[in-house]
Amino acid sequence: MLDIAARYDQVDTMPHDHDHPHSVLPPEPALRVKALETLLTQKGLIDPAALDEIIDTYENRIGPKNGAHVVARAWSDPAFKAALLDDADPVLAELGYYGRQGEHMVVVENTDAVHNMVVCTLCSCYPWPLLGIPPGWYKSDAYRARAVREPRKVLAEFGVSLPDETAVRVWDSTAEVRYLVLPARPAGTEALNAVALQALVTRDSMIGCGLAVAP
Repeated sequence: MLDIAARYDQVDTMPHDHDHPHSVLPPEPALRVKALETLLTQKGLIDPAALDEIIDTYENRIGPKNGAHVVARAWSDPAFKAALLDDADPVLAELGYYGRQGEHMVVVENTDAVHNMVVCTLCSCYPWPLLGIPPGWYKSDAYRARAVREPRKVLAEFGVSLPDETAVRVWDSTAEVRYLVLPARPAGTEALNAVALQALVTRDSMIGCGLAVAP
C-alpha cells in the first residue's frame, strides 16, 4: 500500500491519460513557478544561484534541526518547557528562531490524553525558521481536507495508531498563528544527552503526523 506522504505528493502529478504528451510535464503549480523563475532570470531580476542557496539553507541547514533543538531542550528542561508552552515567541526569539514565516508561534504538547496535529486548510502556512520547507504532502489538497475531516485515518496512514482514549486535536495554521507540536518523549531516554535526544525528533513528529523515534 502506497504510504500517505507519497500519495499526497502525487495528487497533482498523476495524469488522467498516460498517452497524452502532457503526462511528462510537471504539475501546473510547479510549471507556473518554473516559468516565472525563467522569466525573472532572463530579465535579470533574480539570481538562480541565490535561490538555490536560500532553498538549500531552509531544506538542509535549517530543515527540522532548529525545531528538534527546541523539543530536545523542552524534554530535558522543565522550566524551559513551561515557558515555551506558556508563550513561545519570546522563548524562541531568545534562541534566534524567529522571522518571516515564524511569527506568532504556539507550541502544543502531545500527552497520553491528547495528540495534536497541524494543518493549514487555506494554503500551506508553516513555521519555516523551525522546520524548514514544508513537505509536498503538507501542501496537498488531500491532506488539507482529510486532516480536518478524518484525522485518525490520516494518522493511521502515516503509521500512527492511537488508543481510543487519546483525543486528536487538529490545529489550523494561518498567516497570523503557526503551530509546533511538542511530541511525547520516548521511554528509556532518561540518560540521553541533548544531542542524542535531538536525533529522536523527526519533522513529522513536530507536525503531529509522526512520533518521536524510540532509542
